[in-house]
Amino acid sequence: MTLTGVYVPLITPFDASGGVALEALTALVHQALDAGATGVVALGTTGEPAALSDQERREVLDVLSSVCRERRAQLLVGANSVEALRALGERPEVTAALCLVPPFLRPGGAGVLAHFGHLAQASPVPLVVYHVPYRTGQQLCADDLRLLAGLPGVVGIKHAVGGIDADTVDFLADIRPDFAVLGGEDQFISPLLALGAHGGILASAHVATVDFVELIALWHAGDVDGARRLGHRLAALSAALFAEPNPAVIKSVLHAQGRIPTAAVRLPLLPAGTDTTRVALQRVDELRNVPR
Repeated sequence: MTLTGVYVPLITPFDASGGVALEALTALVHQALDAGATGVVALGTTGEPAALSDQERREVLDVLSSVCRERRAQLLVGANSVEALRALGERPEVTAALCLVPPFLRPGGAGVLAHFGHLAQASPVPLVVYHVPYRTGQQLCADDLRLLAGLPGVVGIKHAVGGIDADTVDFLADIRPDFAVLGGEDQFISPLLALGAHGGILASAHVATVDFVELIALWHAGDVDGARRLGHRLAALSAALFAEPNPAVIKSVLHAQGRIPTAAVRLPLLPAGTDTTRVALQRVDELRNVPR
């Protein structure tokens, strides 16, 4: 199984009473899949899982499992412990678990490798490593990444290192055929695809799913000029959507589009500002008005 294409890490919409708006969440999943997404991510950081109760997390996962089963779509689920992974064995719809490199501890490359080896042995589903060093504090070199890619049960990586560095170039030059590299840094997805990435886990795809699907198709087809043009426009959109802590701006845009009942986020996040939302909506309009 090689993961490829666009995966939308879904927000958790809230209603006017502050509860999870499950109907709006259901609609968002269908919209993403209708627009060509390969699948969705449940309970990733974009979904504010730490701010949800256990019951709310179960309800979110129930909704996404049901839709993905109905649509035969891929479902990735954020899970970072043996206990959370084992619970996924009760959900046959789950394609893989998205597992964060251990944050804060900085155990070194060998510690990270041992950690994922332990998780993979215990997990009933394959793992996708989430590597985001500017959040976790743990850097991994190209050799570390190759060793992770060689672990049984590890099928991919969400690669979000803040740009394109030397280790990224080195790593992408030598990837085993059945291991997926999924870009997780929305602004840099186009150059990452140019270097050989298979797809992306892209929060910006909430508002431009069709366009990110097209971008991946253009790079995979070798249409360099078309991919570059679209990639520049999508990078500008992503910059606007991440101008404040994610997913505040995305939620504000979705609310302005009438797709979710409120733009609310939960603490410690704060709602996006009016000016930031205006710029993001302008970027969406610009993307729609450029001739293909």
